[in-house]
Amino acid sequence: MAERLRIELGGWESMRDRAVPVRYTVFVEEQKVPVEIELDEFDPSSLHAIAVAADESVLGTGRLLPDGHIGRMAVLRQARGAGVGTALLLALLQAARVRGEREVILSSQRHAIPFYERFGFVAEGEEYDDAGIPHRAMRLIF
Repeated sequence: MAERLRIELGGWESMRDRAVPVRYTVFVEEQKVPVEIELDEFDPSSLHAIAVAADESVLGTGRLLPDGHIGRMAVLRQARGAGVGTALLLALLQAARVRGEREVILSSQRHAIPFYERFGFVAEGEEYDDAGIPHRAMRLIF
């Protein structure tokens, strides 16, 4: 699937209509994150990435905040394990490098820690609860 995948980067205005359905499906419907906290004040100022399949369907999304945080990484269930998350993460990491970031940080759900470790992220601090889901802070220094 990854070879037929296109990653698009852009601002919230151009990405919102395609990113929100993925985030809603993954976070609100699957993970039961309260809808009122899923979209936030950081969306308008963030760089957003979407993964687009050959049929133009959006399979995943993520964002890079102005302070170097990567967040809201979400891949639809039917596309997991096919390289979508990897393609999104690599695009966001490249954008951070181009922007001059020296490091990126993220808040990983417990089950996703091994995914981020494959790219050199290191877990830091204690596990904490975010929207009822166990998370750990992770950092990658370029």
